[in-house]
Amino acid sequence: MEWMIHELATRAGLTTRALRHYDRIGLLAPSRIGSNGYRYYGPGAVARLQRILLLRRLGLSLPTIAEVLAEEVDERDALRGHIAALEGERDRIAQQLRAVRHTLDSMLAGTEPCMDVMLEGFNDRYADEVVSRWGEDAFRASNDWWHAKSLEQQLAWKQASDDLVAAWIAAWRAGVAPMSERAQSLAARHVQWLSEIPGTPTAEGDRDRSIEMVKCLGDMYVDDPRFASTYHGVEGAVFVRDALHEYARTQM
Repeated sequence: MEWMIHELATRAGLTTRALRHYDRIGLLAPSRIGSNGYRYYGPGAVARLQRILLLRRLGLSLPTIAEVLAEEVDERDALRGHIAALEGERDRIAQQLRAVRHTLDSMLAGTEPCMDVMLEGFNDRYADEVVSRWGEDAFRASNDWWHAKSLEQQLAWKQASDDLVAAWIAAWRAGVAPMSERAQSLAARHVQWLSEIPGTPTAEGDRDRSIEMVKCLGDMYVDDPRFASTYHGVEGAVFVRDALHEYARTQM
């Protein structure tokens, strides 16, 4: 199957002058030129034009595009690279859409955009830590789950999380023991909270990794000042850690 120059130009959103220019600079030659002087473009030429247009959208100049295409050895590898670039662009646009929707939802609700919800999201601030401990898939699953929520759903989740933290602090201030029924009930609630987050071992029902995760989180609450401050300092965090460790040892 072949297309004449004006047909290809129309479908690609270009002018015939642009296609002739691409030919003059050695960027895109027609597949053949008929006896009548008409230019014809076959599937190979169209595939090359597709790559040219993509690279143009990425901001590359025509001379740079010519260099890139000249260095390509395998068309399939090139297409895989373009797919990866498009997926990256898609993800970037999706993030921008979520941010703008959040701002619009806030305006419609008559509230200021919530910076805690918008910037912290579920685990954006700790992306590197989540990836290093649990893997890229776990981060993506939980992060996508969080950003798919509406503003109201995000605020409701944040409130539930704040309520859980407040319950931990109240129990610690009351002087209850980590092994007590009250503390273990909170630990069960904490693990249930984790199990609602896609990508976590608790959500996937992986017992061994769930135990490891719960114990690891307990340790992190104590070792990382950012988390310790959530539970009113190291002493409160130690109480939460010990309760979670006990729950992981006896109930999971």
